[in-house]
Amino acid sequence: MFHPRRTLRALLPPLVAGLALTALPAPAATAASTLTNGGFEADGSGTATPNGWSEYGDTGASFSESGGRDGGHRLSHWSSSAYKVETYQYLSGLTNGNYRLTAWVRSGGGQNAAHIALKNCGGAEQRTDLPVSASGWIRIVVPVRVTNNQCTISVSSDANAGNWINVDDLAFAPGTSGLAAKGADISSLPKSEAKGGVYRTASGSAGDPVAILKSAGMNYARLKVWVDPADGYNDKAHVLALAKRIKAQGMKLLVDFHYSDSWADPGKQTKPAAWAGHGYGQLKTDVYRHTYDVLSALKAQGTTADMVQVGNEINGGMLWNEGSTDNWPQLAGLLNSGYDAVKAVDRSTVAALHLAEGGDRDGTRWWFDNAVSHGVKFDAIGLSYYGYWHGTLHDVQTTLDDAAARYGKPVFIAETAYPFRLDSEDAHENIIDTSGELVPGYPASTAGQTRWMNDVASIVEAVPNGRGLGVFYWEATWTARTGNGWDPADPSSGNGWENQALFGYDDRALPAMAWFRHR
Repeated sequence: MFHPRRTLRALLPPLVAGLALTALPAPAATAASTLTNGGFEADGSGTATPNGWSEYGDTGASFSESGGRDGGHRLSHWSSSAYKVETYQYLSGLTNGNYRLTAWVRSGGGQNAAHIALKNCGGAEQRTDLPVSASGWIRIVVPVRVTNNQCTISVSSDANAGNWINVDDLAFAPGTSGLAAKGADISSLPKSEAKGGVYRTASGSAGDPVAILKSAGMNYARLKVWVDPADGYNDKAHVLALAKRIKAQGMKLLVDFHYSDSWADPGKQTKPAAWAGHGYGQLKTDVYRHTYDVLSALKAQGTTADMVQVGNEINGGMLWNEGSTDNWPQLAGLLNSGYDAVKAVDRSTVAALHLAEGGDRDGTRWWFDNAVSHGVKFDAIGLSYYGYWHGTLHDVQTTLDDAAARYGKPVFIAETAYPFRLDSEDAHENIIDTSGELVPGYPASTAGQTRWMNDVASIVEAVPNGRGLGVFYWEATWTARTGNGWDPADPSSGNGWENQALFGYDDRALPAMAWFRHR
């Protein structure tokens, strides 16, 4: 267990029990212009008030103790009774401009609020919530623009009895951060609308779901492409039509090539029926022609793709068996055919490669080491990350950081999601439908869904050297509609994912859309 056991501190009475943490006493005029004791190494174990820091609220719940991330000590918030406390440091004499605070954090979760903030800096307060991570340290960032030569660094907890956080290795320096891509896959939308699907604003007004998502802050849409799907959807014609709606809203477009007639993922990479008898040489031509055909048609209608995935969740390769990872030279040839087609249409389009298992650093290394050694060309790395299958938030941060540094490419979460409830709206069993399948600290509620997305976005934002490109939600518009199920060949198949859409069972936009406003 990583939460502190502070018997003596727990017995100390709170000094200002129950006070809100918004007001601060007047800072000292002699405040420093650089962060003091950001690693809490100037303190001994059990230091009541860390050196260089001040406290406000239930101060008995804030202290430094042994067990730092890479040193001897850390800051902890904990008490055996409910508490509100703020640990803060005021900086003055700053040169105006853009800054970012970096911090390593852990949290057992359960608080009403737990965040690090930059406040009194001349503009709006900027804050980042602490992700729930009981075992592994997670790096987060908080950016701010200083306009009045001062700033207050604040670590705050509004917590229940026994809740805890650890904070260590804070650094405040000039710099910026943010996400370029705050997107979602909306491939299901045309079929849903054809089957009578309705989408509403949070207040209940029916509207264009693309416009509703845009107004919530979404700036990038992802669309999958199948070659000859049984139901006729997710084909070239439907992608072209939906791309017009996306671009009309001023959003960017990511096109996800599955190179199949149906779902392609780590467990299946089935060739399209039209390519079934083709050998490796012909498949290279097929990949090029199909990729070029779709992308050139998009460009011709004024909706050029901004990013392209050459394959979908291709951990085991694609176009089996010729493109299996059992035959890397052939897989490399197929991937490079797709890359070449992307660049032939528009050199500025980003060509990405997409794997599942976003928390598997070693597996991601194995795959991309092979890709690089076989001359595979790519501009960015996308990973699917579902917390109930693919490891902890610490695991996915480790994988993203490693991939960005090892291959020198931007990284992004190509797919993630979280349920806002567990019951099903249709007769089909949901993929995630029991509390035991959830990520600890993230309930199946609108609040849990919102927090999950903000915390995943924070982890991508914190990738070093600005290489965290963004996050795509999967799947925003796939609500339960009769006829719009999993299997394109079976009109009676149901949807096991409607409890992870961004529109609720009443068709209204869910609070989790607020994550699109992430920096």
